[in-house]
Amino acid sequence: MSSTGHTPSTAAPIPPWALFIESTIAWFGRIPDSLIALIGRFSIATVFWKSGQTKIEGLTIDLIDGNFSLGIPKLSESAVVLFQDEYRLPLVSPELAAPLAAFAEHVFPILILLGLATRFSALALLGMTLVIQIFVYPGAYSTHGVWAAVLLYLLAKGPGVFAIDHGIARRYRSV
Repeated sequence: MSSTGHTPSTAAPIPPWALFIESTIAWFGRIPDSLIALIGRFSIATVFWKSGQTKIEGLTIDLIDGNFSLGIPKLSESAVVLFQDEYRLPLVSPELAAPLAAFAEHVFPILILLGLATRFSALALLGMTLVIQIFVYPGAYSTHGVWAAVLLYLLAKGPGVFAIDHGIARRYRSV
């Protein structure tokens, strides 16, 4: 008996299924952030790159489908029409929005894929995602939510070790 007058209780043994769940969760916890970031970077870059490719002519680079057409890119006529008829953004003319979107959908995905200026590029694409969600396709929140989650992850955690940003940070931290 203890000094309080109670018999100390012994903990019940942990059932095998609980141990299995606990060890599985611990194993999942060992997935490297850098692997998650790399897959996220590739995936989100692909989404925006493919969208940008629909707005230009003269340059086609699709690593997944194997389509390549190297040339000088120019804005397609259908891109402006798309912004006039379907997207209809407030405050920005279709003649300005189309080339800006085509430029952003090519430059920021390349930077994210390389892991260069990753957080700033993710912020830019998150801004585009919010514009698309609010003004263009408000019913596509499930898709845009996934994009936002990946971009927020990159903003919060960075690109991981498989990135130029990581090499730059290591170089200047040691100085």
